[in-house]
Amino acid sequence: MSEFNEFDQQGSVPNRETGSIISHAFEMYKGVFGYGVVAMIVYLLGGYVIQLIFGVDSASMVEEMRSSGGKFNYWSMPGVPLYTGTSWLFGLLLSPLYVGLIYMVNKYNTKTPIEFSDLFIGYRQNFVNILIYSFLSGIISLIALALCVLPVIFVYPLLLIGYPILLFENASATDALKKSFNIAKENYGIFLLTAFLGMLISVAGVILCGIGIILTAPFMMIVMYSTYCAFLGKPRQIMYNKEI
Repeated sequence: MSEFNEFDQQGSVPNRETGSIISHAFEMYKGVFGYGVVAMIVYLLGGYVIQLIFGVDSASMVEEMRSSGGKFNYWSMPGVPLYTGTSWLFGLLLSPLYVGLIYMVNKYNTKTPIEFSDLFIGYRQNFVNILIYSFLSGIISLIALALCVLPVIFVYPLLLIGYPILLFENASATDALKKSFNIAKENYGIFLLTAFLGMLISVAGVILCGIGIILTAPFMMIVMYSTYCAFLGKPRQIMYNKEI
């Protein structure tokens, strides 16, 4: 038990400022970089397999969009409706990996040894609520996106710390939404700028011929953790039963 307390006393917490949170996230990402890449490879490989199953050729789709003069109908492409629904379901089922990466970051921050199996803690702890939260936040984002791209940018900060709340507080999906919303609402300027910079860095990999997204996309999960630490304090290291 003394070892557990020792780990809890270690680790850093950023100030409630965007610069401090992003800097903290960079420091944390160094420790889990490889695991973040693994999570992204799993996600991209799954998406590629789904494309093959439904016969969707994303390269030719992009080419058609360029040559259509703005008259491209995405839903008329063969296999696209089924592919879109299956991809969404696949993304939903992989959302516990986000929680796993956040769990690993906290272990790195508290100087606790990290194991590969930690990446899958979201499938063992609070799994149903993680799925429900991912579903609800996805619906909220889709509604905002339907209104225009801009509302998504303003809505996303309200969801920023939902996953850490689900993990460290074992909260229900609705409680995680409410708590994330309330804290973000009270500190909206910081949350907005932090989420914007986090997303900007996460998609920066597209510049490197697209493949760089594997390296940068997981950064957003680390931003969520650092933001949680800044406003709710460094969480205690949680323990879980590795046997399913």
